[in-house]
Amino acid sequence: MSRLPVLFVGHGSPMQALEPNRHTAAWAELARTLPRPRAVLAVSAHWYTRGTGVTTDARPQTIHDFHGFPAELYRCRYPAPGDPPLAARVQALLAPDVVHGVAGDWGLDHGSWQVLMFMYPEADVPVVQLSLDATRPAAAHYEFGRRLAPLRDEGVLILGSGNVVHNLRAMQRGPGAPEPAPAREFEAYVHAALLGGDHQALVHFERGGSAARWSVPTPDHYLPLLYVLGAAGADARVSIPTEGIELGAVSMLCALCAAS
Repeated sequence: MSRLPVLFVGHGSPMQALEPNRHTAAWAELARTLPRPRAVLAVSAHWYTRGTGVTTDARPQTIHDFHGFPAELYRCRYPAPGDPPLAARVQALLAPDVVHGVAGDWGLDHGSWQVLMFMYPEADVPVVQLSLDATRPAAAHYEFGRRLAPLRDEGVLILGSGNVVHNLRAMQRGPGAPEPAPAREFEAYVHAALLGGDHQALVHFERGGSAARWSVPTPDHYLPLLYVLGAAGADARVSIPTEGIELGAVSMLCALCAAS
């Protein structure tokens, strides 16, 4: 199998599972056009931990890590198999840093299954999820992505799921929410740095100034992008399949990084 691309997806509201839109259509189209992976390694904003963990379950559970949504959403299941050998491979690639195997206490949160249900609706591609260590600086997450790059030659799709703009306090429910200037400005900053191959501008995202501080009040939703960039390498060809600000404060920017 040729080297797989790596993918970052802005995953948006859980309601997209029930109400598909242009972004979910873009995810589905990506799966139709990309080589089919033998497995997915997902790095989701919603597994933010002290220390690093990786799921080792053969049958990971579907986690509904949100509140106040319609009952139908909580009935959604994504029964993809796990891949314990892939989890062990991740641990080996990230050594000597310790990656704890996690069975039973986690599974696939909505940052993962909400995207994968559109990409691989049959849930027949094994999925392993890797947590984000909240104690590490941004550069360390980028380095972890670099160490995981060999998986691309082993048929594994590295999927980062988060949002480059994610400000819950400014979020507005309902259609037609205005797009605040800082959200537009920072999404444009990330877009330009991605297409320009300026990984340091993205690792050190605070260089985006006040727009960055507004858009990334906490790093959890931003950090999955750095795994994708690290695994992609500085010479990757980058395309932006979809983007835009939803709910007034959430960027749906998606970045596909392929070998140059």
